[in-house]
Amino acid sequence: MDADGLVEFERHRPRLFALAYRMLGSASEAEDAVQETYLRWDATVRTEIRSAEAWLTTVLVNLCRTWLESARARRETYVGPWLPEPVPTGRGELGPLESAEQREMVSIAFLALSERLTPAERAVFVLREAFGYAHREIADMLGFTEANSQQLYRRAGQRVREDRARFDPAPAHSFALLEKFLNAAQSGDVASLEAMFTADIMATADGGGKLNAARRPIVGLGRVAHYLVKLCTVDLPGFALGIEEINGAPAVVARAGGQVVGVVFAEFIGDSIAAAQVVVNPDKLVYFRRVEQARAGEIAG
Repeated sequence: MDADGLVEFERHRPRLFALAYRMLGSASEAEDAVQETYLRWDATVRTEIRSAEAWLTTVLVNLCRTWLESARARRETYVGPWLPEPVPTGRGELGPLESAEQREMVSIAFLALSERLTPAERAVFVLREAFGYAHREIADMLGFTEANSQQLYRRAGQRVREDRARFDPAPAHSFALLEKFLNAAQSGDVASLEAMFTADIMATADGGGKLNAARRPIVGLGRVAHYLVKLCTVDLPGFALGIEEINGAPAVVARAGGQVVGVVFAEFIGDSIAAAQVVVNPDKLVYFRRVEQARAGEIAG
């Protein structure tokens, strides 16, 4: 590729990755979608393209729509609950996350709910809600009428928000609440944990059949408390827990021997934890580990 074409693509790469991740819920698949978009950009006659942003966005989002169709079939045979891949966001990896709405759209819980949308609904919702495209622009990208785009957007909003009765606190307060949770879990204080939970607390774990993770959601104060205590006190060499910004919110990150082995997310209602999502499938942590290795290389350099 000529230097100008490469520079132009690299200028859009971060936004393309952020869009693909919101569409797919998978960082590794998002990287693949961006790479495929690059190959098509390289193969096209770019002198005929009026807007690089529009062209690249159109190619990427339609690739993601196609991939979502096949992903749906794969996830029907997935072992245990499926959760999105965690992405560290402390350095703007998913774009601006300054408002509560921006943070919500990359939360593990919201991305999991987005799985109930059709690929077309998800594309319209992400383009409109997260990136602010007008319905006329979305219709041009996806081959719809403007009225059809508006209808898909309304339907998608109803589907993902009808079960979102969560009221997440500001990040600083979430951090303090997670510290309190972590202290109780590491000390085995089941009573204190139960006091932090809502009555209908539920924990969901994604091990992908590769680790001994719960294959069904765990419900009930006592059961969830004991499960999380066990999770936070495993006997692994160099096991350590910390709180970091993941998917736009504080989350508990578990490491063994310096390598990420799990991430625990919490959903809050006020000062109480209403749900927990646990990602321990090693395949879901590959991107996370690669980001950390790259950062370590920057520091070493």
